[in-house]
Amino acid sequence: MNFLCSWSGGKDSCYAFYKAMQLGYKPAVLLNVMNEYGDRSRSHGIPKEVLEAQAEALGLPIHFFNSTWSEYEVRYIKNLKRLVKKYPITHAVFGDIDIESHRAWEEKVSNAANLEAVLPLWQGDRKQLVLEMIDTGIEAIIVSCNQDLGPDFLGRRIDRTIINEFESMGVDACGENGEFHTLVVNTPFFKNRIVIEVKEKAVSSNYNFANLVLKY
Repeated sequence: MNFLCSWSGGKDSCYAFYKAMQLGYKPAVLLNVMNEYGDRSRSHGIPKEVLEAQAEALGLPIHFFNSTWSEYEVRYIKNLKRLVKKYPITHAVFGDIDIESHRAWEEKVSNAANLEAVLPLWQGDRKQLVLEMIDTGIEAIIVSCNQDLGPDFLGRRIDRTIINEFESMGVDACGENGEFHTLVVNTPFFKNRIVIEVKEKAVSSNYNFANLVLKY
């Protein structure tokens, strides 16, 4: 029942991690995919040192590998197989909620490494899940978002006020359609808060990113 967690650094993977523990699974290692340069995460654009700080706050090792989008699946399977040899893991935990193609991919890569995919948030109501995360004490800030939201949303905390704003704008409360991505800065199961400063904001491929600096 030991698991690897596919760790984006954001709210969904963090809540899936928490829910998996509630179900009796035991965390062993985090896995994050970096961009081809190895300086930021592939999906959320989070600096490596910030993800390392999260892992330290959880008291767990974190494994990184670099990849382009085109090589993503091959490299993912390769690294899962490597981690199976290093850690006594039997399951892989993912934070997806209801997109069938994502679940199919996660089951495919997990099976390739003889792991069982676990999706603790699967088929949950998107808004209800975000409210549960907030009530659990998961504190997350927006670190990237599309132009429908715009750069002013970067650095803002996920709370009930912002969820109401999302709904008035027709934006999914969970950002499950790619409207925004988050970074978890604190939870009741972190040993310490992750102190972050948004230094500046950038636009890449019509998407807004916060340039984050870890404050020690």
